[in-house]
Amino acid sequence: MEGRYDEAPDSDTNGQQRYERMVLFILASVQFITIVDFMIVMPLGPQLMRTLQINPTQFGLIVSSYTFAAGVAGIVASSLADRFARRTTFLVLFAGFLLGTLCCGLAASYGVLLWARVVTGAFGGVLGGITMAIIGDVFPEQRRGRATGTLMTGFALASVAGVPFGLVLGTNFGWQIPFIVLAVGGGPILILARVALPRLDSHIHDVQTNPLKSLVETFAHRNHLRAFALIVALMIGSFTVFPYLSAYLVSNVGMSENQLPLIYIVGGALTFVAAPIVGRLADHYGKRRIYRIVAPASALMLFVVTHLPATHVAIAVAAFGGLMVCNVGRMIPAMAIVTSSVRPERRGAFLSANSSVQHVASGIGAYLGGLIVVEAGDGKLENFGTVGWIAAAATLVTLWLVGRVEVAGDINPLATPSAASLAIAAAAEASVDAGEALVGLSGEHQTVKDVSTNVPVD
Repeated sequence: MEGRYDEAPDSDTNGQQRYERMVLFILASVQFITIVDFMIVMPLGPQLMRTLQINPTQFGLIVSSYTFAAGVAGIVASSLADRFARRTTFLVLFAGFLLGTLCCGLAASYGVLLWARVVTGAFGGVLGGITMAIIGDVFPEQRRGRATGTLMTGFALASVAGVPFGLVLGTNFGWQIPFIVLAVGGGPILILARVALPRLDSHIHDVQTNPLKSLVETFAHRNHLRAFALIVALMIGSFTVFPYLSAYLVSNVGMSENQLPLIYIVGGALTFVAAPIVGRLADHYGKRRIYRIVAPASALMLFVVTHLPATHVAIAVAAFGGLMVCNVGRMIPAMAIVTSSVRPERRGAFLSANSSVQHVASGIGAYLGGLIVVEAGDGKLENFGTVGWIAAAATLVTLWLVGRVEVAGDINPLATPSAASLAIAAAAEASVDAGEALVGLSGEHQTVKDVSTNVPVD
């Protein structure tokens, strides 16, 4: 089966629907696996630090190595991805990702695990963009919005169910087991993708824009740099804190490792309930206004969570859930503003660059937090409150930065994406660096859509 799906010989309606469901199952499964793989490292922090005998700085490097590798890979992919058939690119990236995940599960030392995370990030960081490009190639216009919405369920399941289940496995059977389960479980999906996906190579003969020229132009634009500055501050405001929360809750607050899945179940569920509500409020009352209401609350919750004393588990769960809700509350309007800061004809290159900036900024935040937090002789983490102050300060700085970003919709209202349409992606973003989900690497499918109406916003 060659080229786009709408050129496929099986054109009967039932055949199309079965095929599209199969493609969605493959893509959603891959998204689930990649998101769980990235997220599971953070709640496994207490066990990793104990069994590998590493300090918070070394643990921070485990987290940041993935995002640094993903950021570099994203820049490379922007210049190479459109030169190969989508299926070939997808299979190579997913196979490399599964190999890296398996190496994580087999790692017996800190050094091996660190390099395994680099490999996993290099392949996994690009998979999201290729997945969205396949959605654009396979699904006709009238069903593309629904397909994108269905794909986002992979994020929801990963946050609400996948991570807690992986954490239960890691706590009871060893931190390597979640990675081995993900790698083994991804094998049949890889085989199915090889059999079921068409080549999807019609874009190869399209006229390609020079990727290096597009990259230079993207970073030379003053408003783009303002948007990138907003993203950097947002990521530092999250990733200086989130990688170390599990270790802090166990060592300082008094939770057991067996109780940790509860905070991720509650936090993930609250996030995906709150996301659509915040999206609708942002569209109704204005994205900047809602952002300026929620961001100070997010800064306050960052301070509260990083200064929690030993307390009852219910209070810890409530504080973590409040932080997650505030985090998604700021991400939804922020993502809508950032996506709207670029004109439609530049949006593809901008979002590709933004994904890389986001990954690198996440890595800087995680590593910075690891440099500050230290483990005391009694096993408790010290200076986590300092990290909270830094994260809160970075969040408050965004109140100024968000006003500096000019929205393209001020000139052309149709260029402004609906915040509600980005709600599920932002909910995932609040838990995990998932910026690549909004990036289509195909030159003809770089349109950001309102997934609730399937109407192109540009």
